[in-house]
Amino acid sequence: MRRVSVDIGGTFTDCFVAWDERCIESKALTTHQNLALGFNEALGNACKTLQLSERELLSQVDSVRYATTLGTNALIERKGPRLGLLTTAGYKSSVPLSRAKGYGVGLSHQQQMDVPNAQRPDPIVPIPMIFEVRERIDFAGDVVMELDEDDLRDKIRQLVDKGAEAIVVVLANSVVNAAHELRVREVFLEEYPGHMLGAIPMLLSHQVAGRKGEYVRAMSTIMDGFLHQAMYHGLGTLELNLRNAGYDKPMLCNHNSGGMAQLNSTDALQTVHSGPVSGIAASEHLALQAELGNIVATDMGGTSFDIGIVVEGGVKHYDFNPVIERWMVSVPMVHLVTLGAGGGSICRYDRMFQTVQVGPESAGSDPGPACYDRGGMRPTVTDADLLLGYLDPANYAGGHIKLNPRRSRQAVEEHLADELDLDVIACAKLIRATVDANMANGIARELRTRGYEPENFTTLAYGGNGPLHACGIARALGVRRILAPPFASVFSAVGAGNMSQLHIHEMSAWTPLFDANQRRFFSDYARFNGIVEELERRGREDLVRQGFEPAQIRYQLELDMRYGNQRVETAVVTELNRISQPRDVLMLIEQFHLRYGERFGKGSQTPEAGVRINTIRVRAYVENPGISFKGIKPSATRLAPPAAVGERKCHFVGHDGAQTTAIYDDTALRPGTAIDGPAIVVTRATTYLVEPGWRFQAAGQNAVWFTMIESGDTV
Repeated sequence: MRRVSVDIGGTFTDCFVAWDERCIESKALTTHQNLALGFNEALGNACKTLQLSERELLSQVDSVRYATTLGTNALIERKGPRLGLLTTAGYKSSVPLSRAKGYGVGLSHQQQMDVPNAQRPDPIVPIPMIFEVRERIDFAGDVVMELDEDDLRDKIRQLVDKGAEAIVVVLANSVVNAAHELRVREVFLEEYPGHMLGAIPMLLSHQVAGRKGEYVRAMSTIMDGFLHQAMYHGLGTLELNLRNAGYDKPMLCNHNSGGMAQLNSTDALQTVHSGPVSGIAASEHLALQAELGNIVATDMGGTSFDIGIVVEGGVKHYDFNPVIERWMVSVPMVHLVTLGAGGGSICRYDRMFQTVQVGPESAGSDPGPACYDRGGMRPTVTDADLLLGYLDPANYAGGHIKLNPRRSRQAVEEHLADELDLDVIACAKLIRATVDANMANGIARELRTRGYEPENFTTLAYGGNGPLHACGIARALGVRRILAPPFASVFSAVGAGNMSQLHIHEMSAWTPLFDANQRRFFSDYARFNGIVEELERRGREDLVRQGFEPAQIRYQLELDMRYGNQRVETAVVTELNRISQPRDVLMLIEQFHLRYGERFGKGSQTPEAGVRINTIRVRAYVENPGISFKGIKPSATRLAPPAAVGERKCHFVGHDGAQTTAIYDDTALRPGTAIDGPAIVVTRATTYLVEPGWRFQAAGQNAVWFTMIESGDTV
């Protein structure tokens, strides 16, 4: 296997190259003005290790896969076309009202509570660019009012005259009957053929989001239209960069659904948060192969801290209505929680609580933390780690970035020391304790609100700063063991390389498997099977268009189910692809019963309220070979640590004074090696910090377990 996978983050661009039996990790600072520059630097570093030119490498790999933050940046900077919206008469205010809570969506709980200062985000579609058309389809898909085509033509002309660069069509209940939306596009092309307007795109909501919910479906389509231009040019530039370097195959893009596809089969909205989702996909792959059971995946990079959950059996949690930036949308997106707790998170004095607040604002890659010596003036988590002695100023990021401790000290003194009445080291310890507690609280809250306990999960700590903060996170979380997985510093890029080509299609389908009022089981098998067949057809067409044979395509059916009118939905993955008899219905109900009990506790099920399916989802995919994760469990045999390559004075939370800390190089990653803290293991890719009272134990493929040392237990 020869493959290049890339995760372009807010601070670093991570590159992972699988070259036959070798696996190469590489990082470079993200170049936001032109993402190709950061990619070229990261790939160039990997090529030096392999002693190949970039052209030699790219001409021989089977694929190049991207996960990128380009869409996120475009939303933050509001860089996009002027949009127009056509919607059903009577629904003009749905988007501006945003379910009456748009002022708080996407903000922290503290910001949401500050109602007097609440402000809605600037609208993506200005109100003067929203037009109503006369038509109506009811909830069952029956036409109540035919589309008034004369009215439609007038509204289209007005939008074009007002300078619309893209038009979004969101008609009520189009997910159950798309006839009117399809006719709108036909009329548009009759009025303005492509050769007249060039390339003004028209997006139909039923093709972007398949579930009911007019506002979230509208925002999904609006956001897709807004990002289309930026993604087309940005990813097009990346693809052209590959072509110029000798790569002649289609570029693949990772999706936030947990799959990937060629650029011509990728919607702009699918790329948002695709990097962190790639890390969750890699975590799922690792958990299944290494038989780790339930896992919580945590990615601490330079800008953020991302949390995802995968329970045993490979069942992912999806967000039914995820929030992207400041808007709620409707896409099948792997559930992800993001905290402002990366290495570049800016630390400030909290006057109300007289302590340190970490994040959510980040220094990013330019200017970066103060110690990068690129103009950053405010203290960050990385500055605190440097002052506490954990980082080597001359050997950070493989020696590619030289750190300046004097800048870190100056930033902490100027912005925190006087306000807190503490010396610089005490301030750095407070920053460290605060960020670790924030991350641990985020993990605990995410697990417990979903009915899980942290001790029943294996916590993975990866990303550029994950191994550096693993012990602190575990200590604050109250768990006694945490895993830094193989290739931890670029683990999301590994996941980008391991993903299968996959498309997810879903449809709202109110299907009562057991009607509690009539005491009757579902029997309209043809309707259910027809929906599944239609979703399979869409997925098959997507993959055949990318060059796959129908025989290569596999399907997986997922159902969003609930008891009666409960608000909580539970995703059920089933091996059934069709229903043909009452036994199949009972099997689905039993699967849901078990999943619900696992999630909320035995006895919490309420089948007497009825059981129904709200959404039918089909994953169409083609399996690709990926990196194998085996032999990563800690060995029963412990090896003595190698000779230390040096030592430093380090300061630790909960310990007074500096402690002499041994420094080890990557020879410490030999499987079975055990090192009791305090210790630091510095490799070319990352830094592993072993705090006092913790043990570092290396396993296969450079995986590392951090375990709390029991009383009387010595190496």
